[in-house]
Amino acid sequence: MLKSLVFALTLCLSALALPAAGQDAAQKDKAATAPGTVEQRIREVVEKISGQKVDSINKAPFLGLYEVMVAGDLLYTDEKATFLIAGDVYDLRGAQPRNLKEERLSKLNAINFAELPLDQSFKIVRGNGKRQLAYFSDPNCPYCKRLDKDLMGAQDVTVHVFLYPILSADSSAKAKAVWCSPDRAKAWIDMMVNGVEPKASPTCDTPIDKNLALGQKYRITGTPTLVFENGQRVPGAMPVDKINSLLADAAKK
Repeated sequence: MLKSLVFALTLCLSALALPAAGQDAAQKDKAATAPGTVEQRIREVVEKISGQKVDSINKAPFLGLYEVMVAGDLLYTDEKATFLIAGDVYDLRGAQPRNLKEERLSKLNAINFAELPLDQSFKIVRGNGKRQLAYFSDPNCPYCKRLDKDLMGAQDVTVHVFLYPILSADSSAKAKAVWCSPDRAKAWIDMMVNGVEPKASPTCDTPIDKNLALGQKYRITGTPTLVFENGQRVPGAMPVDKINSLLADAAKK
């Protein structure tokens, strides 16, 4: 999808950059780089081709490029919108290469932890529970099950589990049964770690519809998705040593 979008977008931007017949090239260049013109043109083309809203267009801090945030990813273009660049951008000037795109995406996709409606989640406490972690999960997600096993080894953390059933038809029923259980944390661990499905009837009031709306607001398109106290969002499963490292980093900030 992204590759086809990039290819089509490159063609369109290149066509837009060509001088119109009979128009002075210098005037065309001046018009192309006028304040707001590049942003407006990129927005119109990307939204027309992708059918998705451009979230932001900003000047990138390198090579005079512009960054275009769309569908949760970053693309880059020059000020005349002649070329489009997709892929990682590395800064090689330090002792270790820095992935500038990854760093920027981390900031753009950050979620203010203090704004999360934690009453729409349930808690699993490890150790003293001092550190905080939000976790969006689907009951039928195999990567979530692996992550839940790893989270059992997480140190001194309170995990706020947001039930986020998006994968299959019965995900919602299982999620509701967990929420309707007398001990939600136990019901969740029994299901995800031990393979024992909850026995509670999924008929009580649940926050699942609100969670789905919350995920849509933050463009959470897959499970598992973790949100740390410093706002860092991490999609996908990871080993417990990495989780503990990110928890430590988040606590420092």
